[in-house]
Amino acid sequence: MTKELEIVCPPGQQEDEGALKKIAANALHITPQKITAIQVLKRSIDARGRRVVYRMQVKVFVDEVHQPETYNVTYPNVKNGQPVIIVGAGPAGLFAALQCIAQGQKPIVLERGKAVKDRRRDLANINKQGLVNPESNYCFGEGGAGTYSDGKLYTRSTKRGDVNQVLKTFVAHGATEDILIDARPHIGTNKLPQIITAMRETILNAGGEVRFDAKVTELLIENDTIKGVQLAGGEKLYANAVILATGHSARDVFEMLHRQHILIEAKPFALGVRIEHSQQIIDQAQYHCEYRGEDLPPSYYNLVEQVDGRGVFSFCMCPGGIIAPCATEPEEIVVNGWSPSKRNNPYANSGTVVQVNLEDVEGDNNDPFKMLNFQHHIEQLAYKAGGGNLVAPAQRMIDFVEGRLSTDLPKNSYLPGVKSVQLKDILPGWITERLRKALPAFGKKMKGYYTNEAILVGVESRTSSPIKVPRDKETLQHPQVKGLFPCGEGAGYAGGIISAAIDGINCAVACLNHDL
Repeated sequence: MTKELEIVCPPGQQEDEGALKKIAANALHITPQKITAIQVLKRSIDARGRRVVYRMQVKVFVDEVHQPETYNVTYPNVKNGQPVIIVGAGPAGLFAALQCIAQGQKPIVLERGKAVKDRRRDLANINKQGLVNPESNYCFGEGGAGTYSDGKLYTRSTKRGDVNQVLKTFVAHGATEDILIDARPHIGTNKLPQIITAMRETILNAGGEVRFDAKVTELLIENDTIKGVQLAGGEKLYANAVILATGHSARDVFEMLHRQHILIEAKPFALGVRIEHSQQIIDQAQYHCEYRGEDLPPSYYNLVEQVDGRGVFSFCMCPGGIIAPCATEPEEIVVNGWSPSKRNNPYANSGTVVQVNLEDVEGDNNDPFKMLNFQHHIEQLAYKAGGGNLVAPAQRMIDFVEGRLSTDLPKNSYLPGVKSVQLKDILPGWITERLRKALPAFGKKMKGYYTNEAILVGVESRTSSPIKVPRDKETLQHPQVKGLFPCGEGAGYAGGIISAAIDGINCAVACLNHDL
C-alpha cells in the first residue's frame, strides 16, 4: 500500500528517515516498522508562524518495496541525422540540442565564447583587473549566463512545458535529487560547470557537434528561407533549421538581424540596482530568531510594491551570495548576483528594479534599438561614475533615500570594488523616486530591511532582453524567415534557466515539425 500525505517537521529532521517514519506512522495510525520507505515529493520551509517548520508532501510505502527512480537517459546516435544549427550554448541552446537528439536530429551548437573551464581565466581578469573580454565573460561562453550566475531553478513558467523534464535532465547530468523536491531548487555556481560539461559530453557522444569560438556573423537566407549561417572567419554551415538562442546580451546579433532586414522590435525591461545586506539581517527577519543555526538554509525574500502606478520589485535574490560584474563590453557597468551551492557567503543580495516601458524612453517606438540604447547609456554612465576598472557606483540605502552622499560604504561582496556616488545622477529621476518610496515600504514588510548597513550597487540592467525577435505562436518561426526559430531570453521568450530550457525544447520540437 502507498499513501500520499503532508507531514510537518522541525528543522534538522527533514532528511532524517527515521524521524519522518515516526511522523508519518503517527498520521496513519500505524507503527513505524510497517513503513518500508518514504519518498519526499515536495519540500518547503514555512516561516509564517513563531516556529519555523518544514512542510513536506511525501509518499509512504507500507509493507511494500520502493524502487527508487533512476534518471539516466539513453540517446540515439544522430551522427548522420538531419542537421539543426543552434546558435548559443546557454540553457536554451543546450536543451534544444538534447531534444533534437532525442527526436533523431543532429544538433550543431555554435558558441561564440569558450568552454566552461576556459572561461575561468577571463572571469578572473574581470574580477581582479577589471578587464572585459567581449567574447568570454559572465554572459558569453558554454552554459551562458546561468553557468556562473547562480543556477536558480525556480520558475513560474509551469504552463510552457514540462519543468520536471528539465530538472530530471539536470539530475541525470550530476545535479542532486534535491532539485526535484525543493520549492526553490538551486544548483549553485560551483557545481554548474561540471553539469554543463556533462551535457556537452552527452551531445558529443550522441553524434552532435559543439563548437566554441564560433561566432555567427550572418544568416544565410534564400527566398525568405534559412539555409545556414556564416561564421566570423568566413566559414559557412548549412541546415534548413536554425535555432537562435543567443541570450539577452548579444547586441551584435540584434545588429546582424537588423542589417539583414529581419524584423526585431523594442520591448520593455526593468532597471535598478542590486541591494546587499548581511545574510544575518535577512535570516533574523524571515526566521524570527537571532541566529539561524545549521538546520536551516540562508533565507530569501521576495518583495514588490506598487509606486505611482508602476511595480518596484526584487529580482534574482541570492542568499549567501555575491554581487558579480556582468559587463559584456569595455566601459560599462552591469551587476548581477550568484550563490554557491551551500550559499555560505555572509551576504544576501537581490536586484531591485522598476519596469521600464517604451513610453518612458525618448525616441521613436518603431526604432528597435530604442530600449537597448537607453540600457547601454545607463551602463556607460555607471562606468564613468565608478571611475574605471569595473569599480561600481554605490550608496548606503538610507543615504540614497534621503539624498545624501555616503561618507563611507559597508563591506560588501563586489570584488572589483565600489565608489560612493549619488545614484540619482545615474538612474533616471522617475526610477530614483520610485525606489526611494519603495525601500522604506519594503522595510515595513520585512523588519531590518530598511537600514543604512545595506548597500545599493549600480546598475542592475540586464533583467531581460530590451529587444524582441518576433515569431509565429504556432510554428515558433520568425514571420519573415522560414526555418529561423528565435529562442530563449535573447529573443524575449524566457526569463531564467528553466524557462529558457523549456523554450529550447519547444523550439527543437518545432524544428522537427518544420522538417516534416
